[in-house]
Amino acid sequence: MTRLLACAAATLALTALPAAAKPAPKPVIERTGKPEAVISSTTLIPPGAQIMYLSGGTASPVDPAKPDEFGDTATQTQSILSKMKAQLEGMGWSMGDVVKMNVFLVAALPGGRMDSAGMNGVFKTFFGTPEQPNKPARTTVQVFALGRPTTLVEIEAVAAKAP
Repeated sequence: MTRLLACAAATLALTALPAAAKPAPKPVIERTGKPEAVISSTTLIPPGAQIMYLSGGTASPVDPAKPDEFGDTATQTQSILSKMKAQLEGMGWSMGDVVKMNVFLVAALPGGRMDSAGMNGVFKTFFGTPEQPNKPARTTVQVFALGRPTTLVEIEAVAAKAP
């Protein structure tokens, strides 16, 4: 009986340690979704995280000598995500910090449909790769038009870093 009481007292003493004595888990950004999915279903940002909002970006001309030519949906997506990556890296962030994106696509396919396959083909080279496995939550919508007649894609994003 004495041995049982000693074990109980020791267990109680260990569980009653002040919070400072227990190592706190490092806050992380949680992402959920099917592994085969292109995007995350959810992202959960912990309290105290830094959050950055990136305004909607559009493509640069394929050839600076032809300022009205921006290419197809895939070409424009490549341009936008490359610029976004450079912008984030210039501030000490990365594409892995992107937690939410809104993608606006103009109909570029026969039948008045958006080219989501063209956009996703490029998107998958920036997110969910072995080098950069994080995938943001994302909304993709078809819009009638964007700022310029030849603009087919606009992408805005939210990035976050856990404390």
